Amino acid sequence: MIEVGEKAPDFCLPNQDDVEICLRDLKGKWVVLYFYPKDNTPGCTTEACEFTEAAPDFSSLDVVIVGVSADSTKKHRNFIEKHNLGITLLSDESTEMMQKYGVWQLKKNYGREYMGIVRSTFIIDPEGIIRAKWEKVRVKGHVAAVKEKLEELKKEV
Repeated sequence: MIEVGEKAPDFCLPNQDDVEICLRDLKGKWVVLYFYPKDNTPGCTTEACEFTEAAPDFSSLDVVIVGVSADSTKKHRNFIEKHNLGITLLSDESTEMMQKYGVWQLKKNYGREYMGIVRSTFIIDPEGIIRAKWEKVRVKGHVAAVKEKLEELKKEV
């Protein structure tokens, strides 16, 4: 997994509207980059809805919120429409980006082993440096913790 203080790995992935979004396009902005397992599942829906609800607060901090999963852009569009989400979702069907960030890992569930996405969040500063990270995120209270950390980081700048 990538560490705080390291340069964020670059990426270019399609968003829900099949428009390519690259990390270089976000240079100069703070970015909350969160990885989640699957659209339309309970925890992922809660997390996406909470980020959407908090979007105005993040926007006032000049922060872009970007979610990433291995779901297709079509599934992302459905997820956004179904839950009226106001955040950008990127599709990493090849898992290449998730591997660069170290969130594509061996998981165990009921004795079964498989590769999957470990729910994780990174804060990337305007220079493209990882300033904070959360691994194996528990959804409850997570968005508030991210916002609090961002406020703290922005005071340091």
